Amino acid sequence: MSSYSNILVAVDLSPTAGSVCEKAASLAKLHGALLTVLYVAEYVPPLDIAYEPVTPADWMVDEGALVRRATESLNALTDALGISDATRLVELGIPKQTILHTAQERGCDLIIVGSHGRHGIGRLLGSTANSILHNAACDVLAIRIQDRHVDPPA
Repeated sequence: MSSYSNILVAVDLSPTAGSVCEKAASLAKLHGALLTVLYVAEYVPPLDIAYEPVTPADWMVDEGALVRRATESLNALTDALGISDATRLVELGIPKQTILHTAQERGCDLIIVGSHGRHGIGRLLGSTANSILHNAACDVLAIRIQDRHVDPPA
């Protein structure tokens, strides 16, 4: 296995993001690599009943506030994991495109993403991890995320 020098881990800020970041941080430490933690903030404008995009006058999103909240959450996550020395990025965009672009722009030689391992129709619709795996110019490591379903108390 070759040594990695520049690792990008893409997170979704869900409760499982910490386990993906921990594994990425371990690999970065093992290889003496730079670590970049990326969150891509994506918002989908609402559609009207005829599936037409709603005009900006009808739907205003404060992108600055969206990025600020995401940055606060990303900082809290990395600080809690003890990896506050990692480069932390929040970008607006489509996750699969932005992750690939960021990896290429920063010269990353490994992208790490979490994957739920979808089956059936979920796989047909595609996933961010699958798209990155098939389109990245560098190695990709997909960390299996175990969905934990907790039964409500009786």
